[in-house]
Amino acid sequence: MAGSLKVRDNSEELEVNHEINVTPFIDVMLVLLIIFMVAAPLSTVDVAVDLPASNAKAEPRPSEPIFLTVKEDLSLAFGNEALAREGLKATLDAKTQGNTDERVFVRADKTVDYGDLMEVMNLLRSAGDLKIGLVGLEAGAPPASTSATAAKTGAP
Repeated sequence: MAGSLKVRDNSEELEVNHEINVTPFIDVMLVLLIIFMVAAPLSTVDVAVDLPASNAKAEPRPSEPIFLTVKEDLSLAFGNEALAREGLKATLDAKTQGNTDERVFVRADKTVDYGDLMEVMNLLRSAGDLKIGLVGLEAGAPPASTSATAAKTGAP
């Protein structure tokens, strides 16, 4: 117990001090603060990577984008028109007037396997279209029905 050095007039005993000494507590907290301030920067991983800069200018949006849809049953469609895989090149040439520099946007049902989507992209490559864009929902956006999505994107 802590005591006071004040001596009472009646007795030779020390008076009991009921206050808590917080100085050691503050000293310990300051030491811990310094330890964490020194250790925190050392615990981060800092990998030096020399990232290349991009000087590509933004391309203008096409007035009428070309959407190729891969449905859940792996059938293809341009807008609302069903399309056979064998007729992909002819339909693309008709839509783009033979311009293979036009970007083709591919959208697929979320249940379509990655391998099946790559197969469709390989079909596009073999048809001569190398500019392919993938379409997806923005993070946090509620899933819309296909008619609402088509109305927003301008697809028929």
